[in-house]
Amino acid sequence: MGHHALTKNQQLVLNCLKANECALTAYDILDMVREGGIRAPVQVYRALEFLVTTRVVHRIESMNAYVACAHEHGNEDTPHNNAVAFTICDDCGVVSEISVPAAERTIDELAEKSGFIPDRTVVELHGHCANCSGSMG
Repeated sequence: MGHHALTKNQQLVLNCLKANECALTAYDILDMVREGGIRAPVQVYRALEFLVTTRVVHRIESMNAYVACAHEHGNEDTPHNNAVAFTICDDCGVVSEISVPAAERTIDELAEKSGFIPDRTVVELHGHCANCSGSMG
């Protein structure tokens, strides 16, 4: 479960993401961490690059935004692919990370048949959360 020592900027960015349920763009993050001493977008992007590489943060591809990781990924007890799915509410913006082991197995089997080795699999589901759709779960 290799935890890496974080720089001040990396910790500020991570704390910002952990404090929000919605995905944040780099500029959203910059606005929120200015008081902590981060002044330039490049500082946020460097911190995000490290946090994504170490799988502490996920990039939501369809939104070009980021969320803090809700699960452990890439440790010695899990496969290389680590399929991740996100539910993204198009009304309120809340993003939730869900584990999809069955999908991961299926994707790995399909990839193996074609000789492809996936590094990661990300599934993004856009729609409406229970609160916004008025349904009770």
